Amino acid sequence: MAGAQVRQIVSLNSAILLLSCVQFVWLIWYFYTGFGGPQELVARLMSIALILQILFMYREHYLYPWLPPRVNDIVVAVYVAICAYAFWHLWWEFEDIAIYRQGSYTREDFIVGLLMFLLVMELSRLAHPILFWVNLFLVLYTLWGYLSPVDFFWHPGTSFYRIVTSSTVEFSTGIYGIYGQLALTLIAAFLLLAAAARGFGAQSAMINVMRRLAGRSRQMVPQTAVLGSLSVGTISGSGSANAVVVGSITIPLMKRYGVPGTFAAAVESAASMGGLIMPPMMGIGAFLMSEFLGVPYWDVVARGFALAAVYYISLALAVYLLCVRLLPADSVDAPRVKPYEAVKTSIFFMSVLFLIYIMGWVGIGELLAALYTAIFMFALLTAAFLYFKYVLKDPEVAQESFLANVRLSIETHADMTSYLTLLLATLGIMIGLFTVTGFINRMGGMLLDLGAWNIMAMIAMAYFFGWLVGAGLPPTATYIIGAVVIVGPLREMGVNPWVAHFFVFLLSVWGELSPPTSLTAAVSARIAEASFMRTMWEALKICLPITLMTFAIFTRSNMVITTGWAQIADTALVLIGTCGIAFAMFGRIMREKGADFAIRIGLAAVSFVVMFHPSETWATAAAVVTAPATIFGILRHRVIAPPSGLAAPDEAGMVSDAPSEAVIAEAKRDFG
Repeated sequence: MAGAQVRQIVSLNSAILLLSCVQFVWLIWYFYTGFGGPQELVARLMSIALILQILFMYREHYLYPWLPPRVNDIVVAVYVAICAYAFWHLWWEFEDIAIYRQGSYTREDFIVGLLMFLLVMELSRLAHPILFWVNLFLVLYTLWGYLSPVDFFWHPGTSFYRIVTSSTVEFSTGIYGIYGQLALTLIAAFLLLAAAARGFGAQSAMINVMRRLAGRSRQMVPQTAVLGSLSVGTISGSGSANAVVVGSITIPLMKRYGVPGTFAAAVESAASMGGLIMPPMMGIGAFLMSEFLGVPYWDVVARGFALAAVYYISLALAVYLLCVRLLPADSVDAPRVKPYEAVKTSIFFMSVLFLIYIMGWVGIGELLAALYTAIFMFALLTAAFLYFKYVLKDPEVAQESFLANVRLSIETHADMTSYLTLLLATLGIMIGLFTVTGFINRMGGMLLDLGAWNIMAMIAMAYFFGWLVGAGLPPTATYIIGAVVIVGPLREMGVNPWVAHFFVFLLSVWGELSPPTSLTAAVSARIAEASFMRTMWEALKICLPITLMTFAIFTRSNMVITTGWAQIADTALVLIGTCGIAFAMFGRIMREKGADFAIRIGLAAVSFVVMFHPSETWATAAAVVTAPATIFGILRHRVIAPPSGLAAPDEAGMVSDAPSEAVIAEAKRDFG
């Protein structure tokens, strides 16, 4: 029995490795040549990506634990056979389906589309249950919308045949539409960087280096979470994944030095959420925004750096102010950074700079830039590995194998790519059904009616709609729905397209931390063994100054409309405003509570002028007051706010050094 289980695992692992290599080589070839175009690539590679996702899910656990193992084996074989059949059919019939049979499909075309539609729906039920139920509701609504008693939701209905074809073989929407194409082109290209970094352990090395950079003060220990999440966020694109990778190290570390568990989890939640903003990944939003706006990907990234700078600087200040109040200013031992870790961290940041250089200055296209950067990173990591293992004979590298690192890189890329392909294929079905029912047009009309009355009411309604969507869906889904529902009405009311899209983008990021659900906060709370609700609310308070940035881009719009000095000026104003509000919320400037409260209220009011006053002159004048007042306040805060006595170490923080497999699996569900 044990031998059979071993053979099953070995066989499954071999199949995963083989298919991962096929997908990897196929994608590398496409990134270099662009042969066939994205539609043909997705029509043929989607089946392999879904097979990989099925096998990865099956390796983690049985797809249906309530069924006997043999039945699970049969079900997996059936799913793989469906993908293989679709691969064969679309390989030979792609040109006819895409060109000659549009609108008049054969019975076999429909059968292939139906099987793939049902398979994606079932896989989404296993991996993204909320998206599955939304899509199931939309299918029923698309069929019988004429039964709706509410006029706003009424539509004449359509056939199940139309649902299947619009979601599959029409290629313009649904599984094989633009979202699936993005997953297997731009997104897959940039995931090469994350895969190479993980294969050689660069992520954990970065966190250790960031801990060293945070300094020797106890009050600076939580900055490890901020710096670590900033670094890993450049390649993770996921708040919950950030919380697992970084939080499993930083949360026990913070608790060990006396930081309360709830606060440690809240800091990590807020810092990890910034991974959704941090270029170049930007939580997959940058790739989608580039497609929606029809602009080069670099144009989005160049604006994303401004948002990320405001976010992390304001967050670091808020965390510091709170830590001064919570922790004494005594010294702690900073960890020693091993040479191999320092080299891997340097290689990672050199690769990011290399990517910025070849995209921003040389002007190389996105796919080739990502490919060249991945080759650059892989070559340097390989050289460092070989040098430390065989020349220096470093004991830290003695147990590592080069082939094992390469295998981990390839399988990591296959896992992330196939997972995101399934996610975006599921969202393709959703947006296709929204389009067929006409819901997008009706919602847009309602927003336009509000805008005709008051533009602020329209923005508030759009924010409320985005919050409802973000309360249950991952950020990628929230952004896509917001982009197709909210952006159009905003643009018709005269809002710049860049402002409209970044408003929806920041709204989708906020949805990751908003009540009543937040996977990032749930993961951080579980690692810290703290209350989920308290963690979420504490993180929301820490992020409140940055949340205001979502609305500040309407007045300080050069922050996202353009690049250059105008962008820098508006970014500086928003940063001064968010820092001023952070100090007003968390700082102390006077020992007497009444006077302290009055001064901080005044500072908050002036900070609001900096961010929201439509006149650049008034905003700049207010910034001249806010900036030195905030700096003076920080200096005063360091004197009057620290507690007396030493914080006691939290013993629980010394035993929870790694998240459970359940936490890792849960975080993976939100890699979008």
